[in-house]
Amino acid sequence: MSELKATIVSDMTAAMKARDKATVGALRMLKAAIQTEEVSGTKHELTDAEVLKVIEREIKKRRESAEMYADNGRQELADNELAEAEVFARYQPKQLDDAELAALVDGAVAEVCGDEPASMKQMGQIMKAAQAKAAGRVDGKRLSGAVKARLQG
Repeated sequence: MSELKATIVSDMTAAMKARDKATVGALRMLKAAIQTEEVSGTKHELTDAEVLKVIEREIKKRRESAEMYADNGRQELADNELAEAEVFARYQPKQLDDAELAALVDGAVAEVCGDEPASMKQMGQIMKAAQAKAAGRVDGKRLSGAVKARLQG
């Protein structure tokens, strides 16, 4: 069992003992998503990097759902989704701040373009390099926005 998955399971057990229903529910959903990923396709035990991708995907789902609920006047449901996303976020690495993100994007641009001027045609290559460097430390939407801003400005 990956170290991250073991941490999630032990935290879920601790939350059960503390009778923290919200955390238990969120961690059960996260554990189920991890198990679903393990048995889909080729059955295998997920590595910590793969578990991080599942966590990132689940956080993204929760935030999108919360946005839809809030747009439709269901703030209590939006708050529940955001609370679950916050529980999941505990297991992600420290997120990059704006200066670190700018440095990462500059490094990816330099890696892909070298001395050539960067253009929007290279965005896909730059995004691929930046995502590899970021390794789950930044949301894809935020990373994409930073790359676009760098290429346009």
